[in-house]
Amino acid sequence: MAGSSIGNYTLGRPLVGGLVCGLVLGDIKTGIACGVAMQLVYIALVTPGGTVSADVRAVSYIGIPLAMVAIHSQGLVATSGTAANLAKSMGTLVGTVGTVLFYGTATMNLLWQHYGWKQIDKGNFKSLYFVDWGLPWISHLVFSFLPTLIMCKLGASAVTALKSALPMDGIAMKTLFTVGAMLPCVGIAILLKQIVEKPTDFIPFFVGFTLAASLKLNLVSCAVISLIFALIFYELELVLNKRSEAPVTDGANDDDDEEDI
Repeated sequence: MAGSSIGNYTLGRPLVGGLVCGLVLGDIKTGIACGVAMQLVYIALVTPGGTVSADVRAVSYIGIPLAMVAIHSQGLVATSGTAANLAKSMGTLVGTVGTVLFYGTATMNLLWQHYGWKQIDKGNFKSLYFVDWGLPWISHLVFSFLPTLIMCKLGASAVTALKSALPMDGIAMKTLFTVGAMLPCVGIAILLKQIVEKPTDFIPFFVGFTLAASLKLNLVSCAVISLIFALIFYELELVLNKRSEAPVTDGANDDDDEEDI
């Protein structure tokens, strides 16, 4: 409801949604842990031309609350790998459902767009403020707020029934956790597809993994080191650009100019 930049791409992100859900449910630690786990899967998710493979809003505000309830009902530690895998699987499940809600919102917005075009034909341009900033809230209320409220309300009992029907040592839950552990590869692959243009681009990408694995550095330390390398590359590129733009003197051309004079 705050637009794409603030609403969908900021408040809708699992990292932010995990904090919000943690505040609402009174367990910030578990909420943030679920948000971090789900953010790995959707770290590079974009919506080009309105095409979405998953709705991060549903992942954040349906998947995270359900994952939190599931983690508590299973007696898992919020920061454990098993809890993270469960959260990823839950997020992927509701993310697909959220896609239907996303397109439902977009379809309903076509009604307001049609109404807006009619107002333009009549010369009533001031009504466009209401068309752009007021009417879409109805779409979000119908296809975002109400489904989220219903799913989260029924989610606790559904997860409790899931616990009794699918024990932790069963094949179904083991399969769910195994698939959940592999899901971050999807997010990393999407990110690589956007930033890698040639084979040498893999080198700085793997440096981060090397630093984390060999020196046991956390993400903040790796980010600072990457910032240093980015600054060095930027300075080198500026120097090379200045050299390429510098005028080249040619002795033969000077002689021709003198003869012309």
